[in-house]
Amino acid sequence: MVYIGYGFLMVFLKTHSWTAVGFNFLLSAFAFQIAILIVPFWHMVFQNKFTRIPLTVETMVTGDFAAAACMICYGALLGKADLFQMWLLLIFLVIFYGLNEGIGVEVFGAVDKGGAMFIHTFGAYFGLTASYFFQSGKAIEDKEQRAVGGYTSQYVAMAGTIFLYLYWPSFNAALAPAISQQRIIVNTALSISASCICACGTARLIHGRLDMEIVLNATIAGGVIIAACCEMITDPFASIILGSGSGIISALGFAYLSKAL
Repeated sequence: MVYIGYGFLMVFLKTHSWTAVGFNFLLSAFAFQIAILIVPFWHMVFQNKFTRIPLTVETMVTGDFAAAACMICYGALLGKADLFQMWLLLIFLVIFYGLNEGIGVEVFGAVDKGGAMFIHTFGAYFGLTASYFFQSGKAIEDKEQRAVGGYTSQYVAMAGTIFLYLYWPSFNAALAPAISQQRIIVNTALSISASCICACGTARLIHGRLDMEIVLNATIAGGVIIAACCEMITDPFASIILGSGSGIISALGFAYLSKAL
């Protein structure tokens, strides 16, 4: 999901396709390595118990989760920040990502198995905040039409969307206990499939066709919305309702909010 899903999803910008894949690969590998040290460190701080950081499968997944937050942040800065700027920014992101997760888990006892709060929301708002300092006015004007997709770039980006769609259930269930994994996978699959159907239907109603920007992004909104509560939901219908709502709202956002800006 981190290296193929997010990497190829971001090639939709026709003038930054190579940058999207290349930077995603390098920066994700870097974020993964520092996260397996920083994230457990913050948990030790709040537990007031310092030991050696274990290198287990769970630790590796935690590192990949932090890398996912970094790539969500990168999506808001694609084409506006160079490699050194992103490298420096992601160092701070991982530090505050670990701090945010430590406060949420150790202080407030928050449950967020799929990372809807700690990964997706944090990465998105961190990226949006950072984008304010990267010539946001010029980016919105886009006089050179660089922040748009082309036929080939959007076609290739579909590989990223499909990869995310297929692997989101396992992403949400990665750190859950075995007894909960089946329920998480079922809930995620129902939610993300519902968001796919409703997002495409909304695009059809608005544009009279399948808009690629909506298909690339809004169709997988169900994987995000269900992430925080995927372990708690026992009624499949609730997962479908959540996924449907997220697909519709996300599609409407792409159709109207981006134009309003």
